[in-house]
Amino acid sequence: MSLSYKELLQKREALEREITQARQNEIASAVTKVRELVAEYGLTVQDVFPGRATKSSVAKSVSKVVAKYRDPATGQTWTGRGKAPKWIEGKDRSPFVIS
Repeated sequence: MSLSYKELLQKREALEREITQARQNEIASAVTKVRELVAEYGLTVQDVFPGRATKSSVAKSVSKVVAKYRDPATGQTWTGRGKAPKWIEGKDRSPFVIS
């Protein structure tokens, strides 16, 4: 007996729900096992994921980029990086250069 299109879609939806539930159950089980092992052996993030830097162990150097262009009408500035703002877009940039 051949199933109709709607019946097949319903079966697919039911199967996708079952797959999602099975995955969630297996992930929960895996996380529980991992937590038990971490606690049992006193493992750290570096032990489990060597070569991965944690946020606290590596400070990112953030340097502020100096603005290169200024709109004389509004005082808005632009560094010259990224998409050009409307006030300078398609225009000669030399009159806007900050000296």
